Amino acid sequence: MNTTADAAAAPRSRPSVTANARCAIRWLEQFSYETLISTPARIFIATTFWLSGRTKVEEGLTLSQSAFFLFEHEYAVPVIPPRFAAYLATYAEHVFPILLIVGLGSRLSATALLAMTAVIQFFVYPGAWSTHLLWASVLAWIIFRGPGQLSIDYWIREHQSS
Repeated sequence: MNTTADAAAAPRSRPSVTANARCAIRWLEQFSYETLISTPARIFIATTFWLSGRTKVEEGLTLSQSAFFLFEHEYAVPVIPPRFAAYLATYAEHVFPILLIVGLGSRLSATALLAMTAVIQFFVYPGAWSTHLLWASVLAWIIFRGPGQLSIDYWIREHQSS
């Protein structure tokens, strides 16, 4: 006869791989398709621009001399003065990725980075169209479909309607 002591002493069986997979699927099904695409998209594109921005600074947000050199010689755009362009691009590559990660002002941030991608494509590296097309696709998804459920934008929208 089984007693409580026998049951406590018996080894516990581990959940099967199938049970774990079913549990994971049930958890993922609570999120919309947009969330399952938008969240990694936000992280990917934010990381891309953030890392680029970090190459232009020395301490905190102090621009390096090499950043100014690049904007005068390699990244020169026809309309914007190089020093202003260096500051503008560097701050954009720091502010908009942070906003994208947390999902605040996501569509505005994605639009700004899409504009920056267009400038890079047409004036700086026209031969890198395949990379810029990937960035533009990710940014367009965020602009048109939104940041998904795992964002501050979603939380604000949900709480405004109630």
